[in-house]
Amino acid sequence: MPQQYAFVAIPDADIPPAAFPFARHLLRTYVSEINKTISVWRTFSDDDLELRPHPAATTVAGILRHQLLSERRFFGEFLGAPEPPPDQVLPSPLTITACVRRLEELARARLPYLASRDEAWWLVTVPFFDVERERIWIFWRRVLHTAHHRTQLTVYLRAAGRAVPSTYGPTADVTWTDADPTTSVAAAGRRGVNG
Repeated sequence: MPQQYAFVAIPDADIPPAAFPFARHLLRTYVSEINKTISVWRTFSDDDLELRPHPAATTVAGILRHQLLSERRFFGEFLGAPEPPPDQVLPSPLTITACVRRLEELARARLPYLASRDEAWWLVTVPFFDVERERIWIFWRRVLHTAHHRTQLTVYLRAAGRAVPSTYGPTADVTWTDADPTTSVAAAGRRGVNG
């Protein structure tokens, strides 16, 4: 039986049609990463906002603020998406529920813009901090940046002795029938139908 996530903020049915076929993959991946991020954020409570595994580490609240603000910057400044003014991005008061809601709202608002961009638009080189990169590169960098901060928070959960939700497959806390994690040389050596 395939894994069914306990919570999905943005279902596939809510993803708008893309301007060209490959963009469907971009949109689905972005939505999938937002859903995974929300599933991790939801495991925290407001009592955890100042949690950090080490004095030099960022707090949970700091990571949530950074995620919301940096996504706004990536999509607004570097990809030209219509975004709210920076001072309207963070919820007040900053709570887990409010941050989850805001991340979903902002992601949903970006989908029509991203879906309407044609292939040529994605391949244009634009300023990115102090360098220039293709828009598609910037988009993937954003997805990776989001995954990085989500992973930070899963480490916080584990360090606090808490369960880690499934994002890409089974965890020590969540598994399902027929889960097939690659934890052996034999599993890594399997060849698919196209291999």
